[in-house]
Amino acid sequence: MRLGVLDVGSNTVHLLVVDAHRGGHPSPMSSTKAVLRLAEEIDDTGRMRQSGADALTATVEDFTRIAVASGCQQVMAFATSAVRDATNCDDVLAQVEAASGTEIQVLEGVDEARLTSLAVRRWYGWSAGRIMSFDIGGGSLEMTNGVDEEPEVALSLPLGAGRLTREWLPGDPPSKRHVSVLRDWLDAELKPVAKQLRAPGKPDLAVGSSKTFRSLARLTGAAPSGAGPRVRRTVTANGVRQLIAFISRMTASDRADLEGVSADRAGQIVAGALVAEAAMRATGVDTLEICPWALREGVILRRLDAEPAGAMVTTG
Repeated sequence: MRLGVLDVGSNTVHLLVVDAHRGGHPSPMSSTKAVLRLAEEIDDTGRMRQSGADALTATVEDFTRIAVASGCQQVMAFATSAVRDATNCDDVLAQVEAASGTEIQVLEGVDEARLTSLAVRRWYGWSAGRIMSFDIGGGSLEMTNGVDEEPEVALSLPLGAGRLTREWLPGDPPSKRHVSVLRDWLDAELKPVAKQLRAPGKPDLAVGSSKTFRSLARLTGAAPSGAGPRVRRTVTANGVRQLIAFISRMTASDRADLEGVSADRAGQIVAGALVAEAAMRATGVDTLEICPWALREGVILRRLDAEPAGAMVTTG
């Protein structure tokens, strides 16, 4: 079965085309991205501006055509924080569906956490024991803890790298004072949440997934993406701490020149590193394994595990 996964995130819209079958390893066939920065299209009243809705509509139309031309039997389209937070979310998605024929399901933050946890569990297997996972997106931070495919604790907090950059780190580069204030605030926010996350038990394995953690790992010495997904990559609390001291003094354009940092995420990598540092400190985690699978793979795996045909699925 060839599947298309259309991920509408806070920063980018990403179409992943995979060949997959139940019980098998999904094989990526193609990947197409568009940087829309939808989170920045939310106005002071909480509505997504028409310019953002129009850009999303045009992109989904294009990506639906690509999915059909690629032979996708199904397109699973979902949206996360930026669309979820918009007060006119329903109107925006109705416009997109009317123009493209593709229905986009809005995932709640806890569902993001659970689906990412599923992907992480499948990647590492049962022998990994209890897994604590962390995923930093543009709008939210997801954390889970569990020994099964359904985690015992699944949490989602509005602590995404893009959101915190806009709200806490003005200036390019941000001032030392702003970095310090955000660091202290994150510690206070995560302290009670970390207690809840740790409650089921100490993890045998701690994992970071998605682009922010992959970038942090590369910036602290992990193998480049060209080495393949099965190369072991880690990031340490000490490495992130040292990295923050370095990249927080750089402009976004200078950060974009660093290997492992894409131009569209260079502006928010400092906030992402601060969230990673605070989450690891709050939970007592010193080292995170970097998982190449995350939310998109979780959506695919859930579908292959006999998700009802109408859920999260439309045909282009």
